[in-house]
Amino acid sequence: MRIGELAARAGTTARALRYYESRGLLPARRDEHGHRTYDERDLRLLRQIRTLQDFGFDLEETRPFVECLRAGHPEGDSCPASLVVYRRKLDELDALIGELAAVRAKVGEQLARAEAARDELGAEALVPGGPEPVCELGG
Repeated sequence: MRIGELAARAGTTARALRYYESRGLLPARRDEHGHRTYDERDLRLLRQIRTLQDFGFDLEETRPFVECLRAGHPEGDSCPASLVVYRRKLDELDALIGELAAVRAKVGEQLARAEAARDELGAEALVPGGPEPVCELGG
């Protein structure tokens, strides 16, 4: 198949395919007229790359999976190098989850502080001669 057909079948662009080719992830085969040619194996490689990118892997992280498929393995993640990348990605995700949990806790603390301050102001407004409630949003 030609580059346009492969791009359409994989849900990407010819430009992306040329980029993958320049990075050595997609083979650069040409026919007698100089047109790029691809087959079902290339579509499989491309689907592996796209799936991993959808999961948040950067392009270079897909290389071991592509090489595993090129080596004839039925799945791109059945090689030791692919497993190493999976483990590293899980470590990265765990670190991000930890960072997000810390930020969430801080935002929760700020919310609790702000609600307590609001409630205190509201109670003062009920005292005769106390301050009038003021909306900070200009209302």
